[in-house]
Amino acid sequence: PPALFVVGVGVGLLGTLALALARYDAAVAVGVLLLAVVFVEPAPTDVILAVAIAVAFVTGRFAFDRVPQGAVVLIAAFLAINLLASVEVVDAARAAAFLSTTVYLCVFAMWVASYVDSSRRARLVVRSYLGAALVSALLVLGAVLLPIPGRDLFLYPGGRGLALFKDPNVFGPFLVPAALIVLEELLTPRLLRSRSLVKLAIFLLLSLGVLFSYSRAAWLNLGIGVAVLLVVLALRRGGATRALKLLVVLALATTALAATVTATGSADFLEERARIQTYDVGRFAGQRLGLAVAEEYPLGIGPGQFETVIVIAAHSTYVRTIAEEGLLGFVTLVLLMLVTLHWAAQNAVRGRNPFGIGSAALLGAWAGLLANGFFIDTIHWRHLWLFAGLIWAGRSAERFVSSGTLALRRR
Repeated sequence: PPALFVVGVGVGLLGTLALALARYDAAVAVGVLLLAVVFVEPAPTDVILAVAIAVAFVTGRFAFDRVPQGAVVLIAAFLAINLLASVEVVDAARAAAFLSTTVYLCVFAMWVASYVDSSRRARLVVRSYLGAALVSALLVLGAVLLPIPGRDLFLYPGGRGLALFKDPNVFGPFLVPAALIVLEELLTPRLLRSRSLVKLAIFLLLSLGVLFSYSRAAWLNLGIGVAVLLVVLALRRGGATRALKLLVVLALATTALAATVTATGSADFLEERARIQTYDVGRFAGQRLGLAVAEEYPLGIGPGQFETVIVIAAHSTYVRTIAEEGLLGFVTLVLLMLVTLHWAAQNAVRGRNPFGIGSAALLGAWAGLLANGFFIDTIHWRHLWLFAGLIWAGRSAERFVSSGTLALRRR
């Protein structure tokens, strides 16, 4: 790389280290805000959060006892299986880069579970993430609706919303958990102190961003998340009133979305995107080939080797995993995801909102992400591991509260 680039990276790292040492929470906030800038790897957020995690290790702030043991065991097993599958790799450089990203994101999720130990920190992470999502949505809406200079920078060829991501299929799902959090906050305020009209406007903007990503998987993701949120709220005490309010909000949002689509003349493109696309044939063919490779290589072909061996992209977290890490790796990852889903459901059913983060929104977000993984490769999505960490933090909070209650009873 050019010398100027190397110097710039060095100065950036030193500045990030200085910020993390002097204002640790501020460094975390910047890192979470930059989750919306992922058009290169490693992304800027990776650099900042990796420094913050390293500082947490060195200064003793990384509290492993706040990470659920089940998650730690499953992550360790999954990474070990990745190493075992690496004996079959064809492209060693690709395998090393891919596996290093996987390791980083697993550590990142555990660090999130360790970091979010108070309402103040939960508010910092949630607000930073919401800010990143809202700015991303506004960039796309501005590019779609206004003739602003450089608008193509935020749009994928064909007019799909992209913001500062590499793929509309990542941009759209990135907004979904934010929309669900705002939707639950609209009904039961905890972390956000904005007025109801402001929250409603934010939800509408995020929903428009999801719509203009023209990602069918993102639409499914949002639909599942909202459905889960509606069911959970309806089952709680006084849930009928909240469910009715939610239905009114959804009706208003649907009307606004329909009006925007009509005003922008996007109805035809929206209808065309809702149909089966020609490239879907290649997508499903790649998944069938991935399953065939899994039968031939029981231990997998190694991390990051799917596109090298099969050429076609995986377009599925689960197909990629079973092809690259074999049946054992697939079972381990799915078990980790299902255990996380179970913990999220426990808090949601019991009405526990750890550190103020809405448990119904967390459950809806995780259910949507798991469904999204059937059609898009999500294994390296930063916000997937962010929300895994938030759910683990909620599980940890429940465990610590239970332990404290038991200790008080014994006294």
